[in-house]
Amino acid sequence: MTSAKDALPKVLERIDSDLDRSLERLFAFLRLQSVSTDPAYADQCKAAADFVAKDLESLGLDAKVRPTSGHPVVVAKPRNGAAGNGPRVLFYGHYDVQPVDPLDLWKSPPFEPRIEQLPDGRKIIVARGACDDKGQLMTFVEACRAFKAVTGSLPLPTTVMIEGEEECGSKSLFPFVAEHADEFKLDMALVCDTGMWNATTPTVTTSLRGLVYEEVTVTCADRDLHSGLFGGAALNPIRVLNRILSAIHDENGHITIPGFYDGVPELPADIKADLAALKLTPEEFLGQVGLKTPAGEKDRMLIEQISTRPTCDVNGIVGGYVGEGAKTVIPSQATAKVSFRLVGDQNPERIRDAFRKFVRDRLPADCKVEFRNHACSAALQLPYDLPALVKARNALQEEWGNKAVTVGAGGSIPIVGDFKRLLGMDTIMVGFALDDDRVHSPNEKYDLTSFHKGTRSWARILAALAE
Repeated sequence: MTSAKDALPKVLERIDSDLDRSLERLFAFLRLQSVSTDPAYADQCKAAADFVAKDLESLGLDAKVRPTSGHPVVVAKPRNGAAGNGPRVLFYGHYDVQPVDPLDLWKSPPFEPRIEQLPDGRKIIVARGACDDKGQLMTFVEACRAFKAVTGSLPLPTTVMIEGEEECGSKSLFPFVAEHADEFKLDMALVCDTGMWNATTPTVTTSLRGLVYEEVTVTCADRDLHSGLFGGAALNPIRVLNRILSAIHDENGHITIPGFYDGVPELPADIKADLAALKLTPEEFLGQVGLKTPAGEKDRMLIEQISTRPTCDVNGIVGGYVGEGAKTVIPSQATAKVSFRLVGDQNPERIRDAFRKFVRDRLPADCKVEFRNHACSAALQLPYDLPALVKARNALQEEWGNKAVTVGAGGSIPIVGDFKRLLGMDTIMVGFALDDDRVHSPNEKYDLTSFHKGTRSWARILAALAE
């Protein structure tokens, strides 16, 4: 039997020769208006699930559209319990897409995919879902298709899980995975829903930040007060809340909540050197949004601030009169929404409790405080020496000609955390999105090179993992 490594040259040739047909399949997928947040598109979401299941069946997998409390999940497994050698992998992606509003900002209909050439010569695929996540997940599917055509089977025992609610919180997927945990406890997970460092430098995402999201309400008087009558004597909860929130950060950008940095690791020297070599500048990163100066920890590189360090941000604050014109009141209440992005082994419950104690300890007499928690999830960190991670980096370098960087993502993919906590699996996160792909915005696009070389990259990664 030909090994995946020996078959790889012919597999790559197949991917190249089949590119036009691969685009036809992707375009048929992109035409389905699978907007998960709007009930009006429920039939289109079901049609997208059916499309995915039928396509996975053509790869020799046993694919089923399985019901959940929301949109269905497509699960495809190897027939007869096996396919290829090597670790058993679970590939995750999503068929749902964001709404297209505002429609008038699209240069062409969002569900009529097309190829366009940019002024710099790049060819791009334009459609809703081109990048997030239909184009990305199809790079993996097309790599598997090429192996099936060349060798008659997939290179690894592969289970595929494609959900339909990622864009609205994956609320049905979490209980689905928990209920069926035994069938998804494999050796590792693979995800293609992340990005490249730039158009020629591939990336393996090695960490996802956790999240604690608190809503805090301070109440002083039992009603709104006339500021002329009570001003100067009555506590103003907006002042109280602002003073407490401003105390969270010191002049160097460090977070002052006791115990906050417990569990925050230092980067290995070689990984830190790799990040420094990327030379991310404030002009490059902040300039695009009209800013100049990094506001995080002053003793940390900008790239650390946005990917591997914990943060605290006030996401919203309201109190008193905010309507048109003037109303001179001292409000009874003020409310803020505060989020913490976590890294390493920071304990989200401890962070939540420490924040609440920090607020209570600074609360004046005559004030009351209430808290409401909206999120409490831990960070995820891959071991930098994980063999599968090393193999993926090497495979990406072979395809792109540049060393694959390992960076942390500032945001979260919640289901990846569940793969670790519920199923005990690490997840290799490789994606080919670019910063200018306009994800979630009008005129979403995916570079044709990202699609083509992304497919070739997955073929190389699968061959490497099969060794």
